[in-house]
Amino acid sequence: MKPIILASASPRRKKLLQQINLEFQVHASNVTEGYDSSLSPAEVVQTLAQRKALDVAQRYHEALIIGADTIVAHKDTILEKPATYEAAEQMLHELSGSTHSVLTGVTLCQNTFGKDQRVHTFFEETHVTFGKLRSEDITQYVQSGSPMDKAGSYGIQDDFGAIFVKRIEGDYNTVVGLPLYAFYQSMIQFAPEFLATNHPTKQ
Repeated sequence: MKPIILASASPRRKKLLQQINLEFQVHASNVTEGYDSSLSPAEVVQTLAQRKALDVAQRYHEALIIGADTIVAHKDTILEKPATYEAAEQMLHELSGSTHSVLTGVTLCQNTFGKDQRVHTFFEETHVTFGKLRSEDITQYVQSGSPMDKAGSYGIQDDFGAIFVKRIEGDYNTVVGLPLYAFYQSMIQFAPEFLATNHPTKQ
């Protein structure tokens, strides 16, 4: 079996792939995450996911590469990972009491000797509604350091960050970093042979 390579160092994506019993290696991409500001959020996540996958694919001649990117969009503005604690607090105050979108783009790229490179890219979007957040809760969460590596300054899977979320519409795992349902369906269509030996173990 040719290897599966996750082109991301995200521990959350790694955990999600392990959840569905995929055997894979991690080789994070080092490409920049800059993008054309005229692109829509959906175009941005797909562009970045594909850029990451194709970058890592150059190093593997026989493999399936998985690239992914997640962004938070609020009032037509993409909220990046915060550069400072102050920026994280500001983002969370902006999200307080409102609904925002979380989009994850995914690229599957397959390299096979003697064949053209195959690439499939898609995205999923989930709407997340925050309740009204207390300033002291925001400060406590930011001071924990957890928001600093996350788009939008929060992680829905965090012990404390989870209490901000009042409602979601869409796939929860899109917010975590990899929409498992859409990913699995895409794998069935794009590269089913990589799933053949990865069925859940019978108890």
